Amino acid sequence: MHRLTVAVTLLATLASGTWLANAHTAADGAPGGGRGTNILVVGIDSRAGLSAAEKRRLHVGGKGCNCTDVMMLLHLSEDGRRASVVSVPRDSYVEYADGTGKRGKINGAYALGGGPMTVRTVEKATGLHIDHYLETGFTGFEQAVNDLGGATVCTDKPLQDENSGLDIAAGVHHTDGNTTLRYVRARHINRAGDLGRMRRQQRMVGDLLARLTADGSLSGPVNTARTARALLKSVRTDAGTDVFDLVRIGRTLGRLRSQQAEFVTVPIRIFDHRVPGVGSTLLWHEERSAALWKALAADRPVTGDTRIQPAGADATPTRPSGIAVRVDDATVAAALRRGGFAVTDTSASAPAVRPAGPPVIRYAPGREEDAATLAAALPGARLRPVAHHGATFEVTVGSKPVQVKSVTYDRNVADGAPVTSDRLSCAGAAGRPSGAMP
Repeated sequence: MHRLTVAVTLLATLASGTWLANAHTAADGAPGGGRGTNILVVGIDSRAGLSAAEKRRLHVGGKGCNCTDVMMLLHLSEDGRRASVVSVPRDSYVEYADGTGKRGKINGAYALGGGPMTVRTVEKATGLHIDHYLETGFTGFEQAVNDLGGATVCTDKPLQDENSGLDIAAGVHHTDGNTTLRYVRARHINRAGDLGRMRRQQRMVGDLLARLTADGSLSGPVNTARTARALLKSVRTDAGTDVFDLVRIGRTLGRLRSQQAEFVTVPIRIFDHRVPGVGSTLLWHEERSAALWKALAADRPVTGDTRIQPAGADATPTRPSGIAVRVDDATVAAALRRGGFAVTDTSASAPAVRPAGPPVIRYAPGREEDAATLAAALPGARLRPVAHHGATFEVTVGSKPVQVKSVTYDRNVADGAPVTSDRLSCAGAAGRPSGAMP
């Protein structure tokens, strides 16, 4: 299914107030306001008004769903010293705020009543009051990125996705609006699904904020207004929004350092909750998501909050059960098997004299994430990518005693744990081990 994102437009339009509707009017009976300001940002999956040529250029064939494909909630702290960006998965299973008790995917609220119903449904699900609402579309996104001078995207391996048309090499890239749109829409690369896609969107938003701040685009009323004029070429504004509020929001964002911008995805408990007539949905983790909304309502940081993400969670980037391993030591093989790995015991052909040192893990290049998972279970093991190696990992046990550690795979940690922008950005990710950038 084709996708839409507002990752770059999140920061850009907030700075200018683009399509910023006053949610106080749209959401009567909303929850009481907490401290700080909450802004709901959505991207609509619609092909309405697109010509055949535009669909080909943007690689967005097929039918739109008239639904919100991307949803981000931006919380600006009352003291103006922190921005918290929460990605809300489009398939989150919630109760709509239409008074009927009907439940469905959160992206379906838009078809029931547009932006106002989307706002009320988010408020009902989170208990937060939404102060402002923003939405955008394909062409507006593309032109906004171009008008802002492009975006920065990064990956530690080549990325291809047939559905979005993405095809980029490993490295850090300065991209135009078209390529950026493909990058943030892609769902069928690395770990399939929305969590990896949302992490890429978050990284790009953080990098854009850093660049707009560095080049002075948000440094004062004049520069903020100039940024607004560039964006007004491609997106609409709501007449009821006060321009002074927009400048205030833009200047607040422009004063933030990367350590003061934090990103998180709503924690999920069940990733494939099947509902007749609805399909595969996501169920929020009740305790962790409740802690997230309470932190925002209280105007507290979400990073470092152990109620949202338990401290010391030893989560691996991939699931152990999907990793086939040959191990030449029976004891280590048995321990890894108990840990969930798909293990073949090859101890019968092990050498009589063990090589000096810790275990060595050999694997095919491109399997860095699985290698990191296996290495987490074998602390101190040496990783050795081998050209033309088969799909099965090989563990050669050395002369040093081997500790086999139990590891946990939690997609919430791997793809959506709270993190500050300086650690999420392309610059911050560049120094991390291969496989660290989704």
